[in-house]
Amino acid sequence: MFTVEQIESAHSKVKTGADFPNYIKEIKELGVKSFETWVKDSHTEYFGENDFTTKSEPKYANLIIEDQTDKEKFIQQLKSHQRGETDYMKFCEDCAETGIEKWIVDLDQFTCIYYDKAGNEILTEEIPH
Repeated sequence: MFTVEQIESAHSKVKTGADFPNYIKEIKELGVKSFETWVKDSHTEYFGENDFTTKSEPKYANLIIEDQTDKEKFIQQLKSHQRGETDYMKFCEDCAETGIEKWIVDLDQFTCIYYDKAGNEILTEEIPH
């Protein structure tokens, strides 16, 4: 099985959204099947084979997630992040500002689904692999 430390070591190589696909490949090789990241503090629960789970600690003080979702603004900010124009913290702040509460990454399907506070799917993206 994998550890949070192994995952965080892989994540330390991510400087911008442009680095995300390589991170996904690396943690998939560790055995991660999916993970759920909460924007408010970036704590993440990781899921592996045979119902294995582990969870990271919060990474920053709680952000306030807006009640209203601004999907178009979120998509613009996400694209900027994916081009390498913003770092992870700025991306999380942008998510909070546009009403994104969490995202779930499925490493078998290579998808990342973003959700609002009501649990509605806001955007599903395919992860390049």
